[in-house]
Amino acid sequence: MKIKGILIIIILAAAVFIYNAAYSIDETEQVIITQFGRIIGEPKVDPGLKFKIPFIQHANYFAKNLLDWDGDPGQIPTLDKTYIWVDTFARWKITDAVKFFQTVNNRFAAIGKLNDIIDPAVRNFITSNQLIEAVRKSDRTLDRSGFGGSDFESERIYYTITTGREKITQGILNQAQPKLAPFGIELVDVKIKRINYVEQVRKSVYGRMIAERKQIAEKFRSEGKGEAQKILGEKERDLQEIESKAYRKAQEIKGKADAEATIIYADSYGVDPEFYSFVQTLEVYIESLGEKNTLILSTDSEFLKYLKKYPE
Repeated sequence: MKIKGILIIIILAAAVFIYNAAYSIDETEQVIITQFGRIIGEPKVDPGLKFKIPFIQHANYFAKNLLDWDGDPGQIPTLDKTYIWVDTFARWKITDAVKFFQTVNNRFAAIGKLNDIIDPAVRNFITSNQLIEAVRKSDRTLDRSGFGGSDFESERIYYTITTGREKITQGILNQAQPKLAPFGIELVDVKIKRINYVEQVRKSVYGRMIAERKQIAEKFRSEGKGEAQKILGEKERDLQEIESKAYRKAQEIKGKADAEATIIYADSYGVDPEFYSFVQTLEVYIESLGEKNTLILSTDSEFLKYLKKYPE
C-alpha cells in the first residue's frame, strides 16, 4: 500500500510538473519567457506546443494580430475657426514584444500611450487645416442634380482642396508612428470615423440648409406657377380659336339656311301671296290677342280684315 501511495504521489507530481512546463501558442499570439522578471531568449512567435522550466519561468502572452484603438470624440477648432467634433480610430500591432514588455507591459497601458500620442496629432492636423480639407479628399464636382444646384452654383463659395482628408490622416499616422516605435508598437492606420459640427454651429448650419431648401422650393413653385399660367393662356387661346371657328361655321350655315328660306318664301309668295298674308296675319293675332290683352281698334282697321272677312 505504501508503494502504491508513493507511485500515485509521483504521478501527480509529474503531471503538475509537465502542466507547468508546457504552454501553447496560437496564430494570433507571441510569447516572452521571463525568469524572475528577466527576459529569457527571443520572443516565441511560431504557433504550437512549447516547454519551459516549470515554476521558475513564466510565459507572457502578447497579441500578434492587428489591434484596435478607438479615440474619444473631441471638440477641435479648424483653421477657419469652425468648432467641430472629431471621432478617430486606428489599427496597431506589437512588432517588438521585448520593447513592449519592457515599456508598457500590457494592452491597457498601451491604449493609454496611444491616447497620449494620437489625440495630439489629430488635434494638430485639424487645427492646421480648413474644415473642407478634413471633409473632402479632392476637388471632384459634387452631383447636385435634384437639389436645384445648377441654378445656385454662383451663390456658393468653393475652395481648392490642397491637402484633403487622406493626406491629413496620413500626416497623423506619420507624426504618431515615430513616437510609438520605442514602445514596440507599429501604427498601421489612422482614420477619421466621423466629423460633426458642435451643437451651436450645427443649428446655424441646419438653419442655413433649411433656408436654402426653401429658396429652391420657392423657385420651383414660381416656375410651376409660370408654367401653369402659360398652359392656361394657351388653353384660352385655343378655346377662343375653336369658338371663333365654330361661330364662323354657324354663321355660314345660318346664312345659307336664311338664303334657302328666303328663296322658299319668295317662291311661296309667287304661288299664292294672299295665302301667305293670311298665315302671317294669323300668327300676329295669336301673339297679340291673348286672354290678358286688350286691343281697341276701329272696325274698318286693316288689322281686322280677316276677322271681318271670315266671321264665326
